[in-house]
Amino acid sequence: MHFVDGITGLLFPARCHGCRSPIEYDRTPRLCTSCFSRLSPLISPLCSCCGTPFPCGEDHLCGKCLKKTFAFTRARSLFAYTEPLRSMLVRFKFGGDLAMLETLAYLAIQESVEDVGRRADCILPVPLHLNRLRSRGFNQALLLARHCFPGMLDKVFCDVLVRHQSTRPQTALSGKARRKNLRGAFHVMDRERICNQNIVLVDDVLTTGSTVDECARTLLDHGACSVEAVTLARVLAGRLTGGAEGQY
Repeated sequence: MHFVDGITGLLFPARCHGCRSPIEYDRTPRLCTSCFSRLSPLISPLCSCCGTPFPCGEDHLCGKCLKKTFAFTRARSLFAYTEPLRSMLVRFKFGGDLAMLETLAYLAIQESVEDVGRRADCILPVPLHLNRLRSRGFNQALLLARHCFPGMLDKVFCDVLVRHQSTRPQTALSGKARRKNLRGAFHVMDRERICNQNIVLVDDVLTTGSTVDECARTLLDHGACSVEAVTLARVLAGRLTGGAEGQY
């Protein structure tokens, strides 16, 4: 077995998903020590609603959440949308590099995520409009949902919440414009499946929260009991950049 692994490593050398430098063939996750150390996990203290990180103290509502009521109960992101994760997600989402999934899933499978999954009755990926789905060939949120909750695939549904309006890309829009752009973009296809159910929404990146908020609002309007959002990464204040949440 070691001989086969050695030959495979010579023919198909493994490279770090972050910097593309050579690494051990069987290394999991596929990140070199340097890139792995540059990941920025988002841990308490956080905003108890939207998950904005604080430099110190305890969990509490941020200024934005004190002024605005989101439809989702809570949003949590696992890492800051910084390098090397940013480049990895861009290559995965826009470059179709599905080999990235194993490493992304490894980073996402945490005790906190499993707790969220156990609380959920349904796990729903944020949907793509059919035109974008045809163009890209896959929904990155669906792939992440299936890989992040491998023992709960019976809860993952891709045909309940759909995006029936094709909207402008969110990247260049302000927070207010993002909310207006998404209004009425989503629709529930199976109300019975979500009625009185606790829903978990899954997406790759959270920026302003407009996308998951509109999804949550639609689900609650159709009878859902509660909606919680989980994303792999979050754009921190002042770091809004291309390739983030909502660039559909």
